This record gives sequence, C-alpha cells and structure tokens, in this order.
Amino acid sequence: MKRNLLLFSCLFLFITISFGQDAPLFGIKFTGFVKNDFYFDSRQTVSIRDGQFLLYPAAKDIDAAGSDVNARSSFNIISIQSRLRGDITGPDALGAKTSGAIEGEFFGHAEGQINEFRLRHAYVKLDWKNTQLLVGQYWHPLFVETSFPGTISFNTGVPFQPFSRNPQIRLTQNFGKLRALFTVLSQRDFTSTGPDGADTKYLRNAVLPNLSLRAEYHTTWSNGHEMLGGASVNYKKLLPRLMTVPGFKADETIGSFSWMVFLKYAFPALELKAGFTHAQDAHDLTMLGGYSIHQLTDSVQEQFNYTPYKTAAAWGDFETRGAKWKAGLFLGYTKNLGATKNTIGPPYVRGGNIDYVYRIAPRLIFNSGKFRFAPEIEYTVAAYLKNVDNQTSKDGKGKITHSEEIGNLRLLLGVYFFF
Repeated sequence: MKRNLLLFSCLFLFITISFGQDAPLFGIKFTGFVKNDFYFDSRQTVSIRDGQFLLYPAAKDIDAAGSDVNARSSFNIISIQSRLRGDITGPDALGAKTSGAIEGEFFGHAEGQINEFRLRHAYVKLDWKNTQLLVGQYWHPLFVETSFPGTISFNTGVPFQPFSRNPQIRLTQNFGKLRALFTVLSQRDFTSTGPDGADTKYLRNAVLPNLSLRAEYHTTWSNGHEMLGGASVNYKKLLPRLMTVPGFKADETIGSFSWMVFLKYAFPALELKAGFTHAQDAHDLTMLGGYSIHQLTDSVQEQFNYTPYKTAAAWGDFETRGAKWKAGLFLGYTKNLGATKNTIGPPYVRGGNIDYVYRIAPRLIFNSGKFRFAPEIEYTVAAYLKNVDNQTSKDGKGKITHSEEIGNLRLLLGVYFFF
C-alpha cells in the first residue's frame, strides 16, 4: 500500500511540475474527501469490504439445534471510502480542449487488500465544439453519472441499478439538447463470472469488447426546473471456457443484451431521479444475475451452450435541495426473472437463490462548511428460495416459485470532510 501511495503521489507531483514549467495556466487541481462510516446491521449480510458495501441480508443458516447462525447483529467503523481526485488541464491538441482525471480511494481490490489504494477513474478527454472523446477508466454507460441515487451508503443503490467502472473508449456527440454516446469497454474491477470464478478473461477471450449506446435529452427552464432523460442498450459476449473437461478445445460463447431507461427532474426545492433496467447476465454490473448451461451439444467432448439469467430492477430517489439541510429517500426493487431457456448446469450467477430484493432507505444530510454529517436508515429485504414438501421451488429456467423474506436493518452515519 505504501508503494502504491508513493507512486501515486510522485505521478501527481511530476504532472504538476511539468505543467508548471511549460504552461503555467495548466496543471492539476486536487479535490476529495475524508469519510468515516459508522454502521450497525441487525443480521449478517452479503456485502463487500468488512460489510461496508452492502448488497442484501444473508440467507438463513440453520444449525443442528434449529438456530439461525446469521441472525446475529454486527457493528463497524471504517474509513476506506475516503477519496483523492486530481483534475488535469492541458493545452489544446488536435483542435480540441484537453483534460484528464485520476481518482482513487482506499477500498482495495479484494477483501485481503482492504485499506490499499485502488484506482477508480483514470481517463483523458478531447473536447471539440460538439464532440467529445474519452479514453480510459470511467463509469459504465449503464451507470448515469449525472443521475444516480444520492444514498449515504457506498452501495449507491446496488443491486437495483448497474454499478461498474470500466476501461473504455467513449465517443459523445451533441445535437443541441440531445446527445448520443457510443462506448466500447473491457473489464477490470467489476467482472463477469464463470467456471473459474469472477475474472476478466471471459470477456477478453471472447475478443469482442462490451458495446454500449446511450441517448440523452437534457433541458432547463427559466423557472429553475431541469429535466434529464434517456435510454441505453448494452451487448456483451463471453467465452466461459478454453478447454472442456476431457481436454478438447471449447469455443462456445454466450451473448447477453441489456437495456435501461432513466429520468431526472429537478424543481427549485426538490430533485427526483428514477431508473429501470432489464439486464441479461448482470453479474459484472453488481446486480442479480449471470448465466448457466442450457444443454449438452457434444457428449463425447462435453461441449455446452449457455443461457443468460434475466434481471429486472427499478429504483427511485427523492432529495430536497437545501444548502445546509437535505432530506432524501431511496426506494429499490429487483426481481430474478430466471434464464431465457431451460438450464441443466451449475448457475454462474449472483443471487441465484433469491427471488427478489427490495430496499427502503431514508436519509438526512447536514452541511456545515466543509463538514457533513449524514445519518441513513437502510432496510433491505431479500426473498430467498424456500423448498416446499422437500421439493425444490425452482422451475426449469431457475425462476423461484416459493420464497421466504429475510430482512436487515442498517443504521448508518457518514461523517465527511471535503477538500
């Protein structure tokens, strides 16, 4: 971790000195925040990084005495969401304004690397009059960076909306109040899963990058009202295996198609945001879903073909627009729709034993200068598979027919200092 911080600091220092010598008007501006989270959970959860990034409550785990092992509360204090960002400006190139950004946090790349510095964003931009080219790591186009939940929780509305950052090439074209974004992407920290667990290799070995197209409409009125709306489509192709179990070359792939619509409407005193996503194989988007084996196509070589799991998710976020005090409410719901075809093999999915999840999360924000104090109550319910009469409650496509709700109450306080 010390080596990462040293390299990061040296890079920023080098950029600052270089720009300071060649063009004093250009350089780098540092911003960020220190954040401490204090949170209590009423039961064990499915989460990331010591429980900070909450997905949903854990299923029942019944011991020999009939007690639920996961029906135990927990408490934690953590600072790993603290963030540092450098916004870089430079001289014009190719007739365009140039800029870039490097941003990181101390979230780490895995549970064993918590507190280590992790890259969030690293990109360069070329801005012409109506065209922009972005190259580098940035938000996935299914995550709308100008319209997302304002939760205090770091999960930012997951698993009810897509959440992923990806290396990419993004071309944006403006047409007045309309704009279109075309993006080709790879994977890094947010990956698909498969026979060998979560990994970038399934997308890499399929050769075709993730493809995405988004259209937006944005307008404002003289009375202070603002509206942003749009839609996005996304195609992804994976190669789950290079070789079959008997040792033959495997070349079966799985393609998945997802789409999303979103809307933001701001009044002078209130901002409303909402989104709906219908996704196939949404594991890399930090949502429910994935894929499974559909059928055996060659019994000698053990060749398979695959079918994606479908997921529907909707969310709404409401927040007042006061400078000192703000109140907000997040609502989310997601449903496991099962696979597109019958399945025979192991599911490579997130939440394959979950029917649906919903969340209600009111929050309050108090700002005083550079400080912010923000309590939030986050109640999340996951409906887990429940077998009836010793019979499985899943149909042939993995859709759950009988379920049992399990709830978790999280009490969260976020304390920020912005700089």
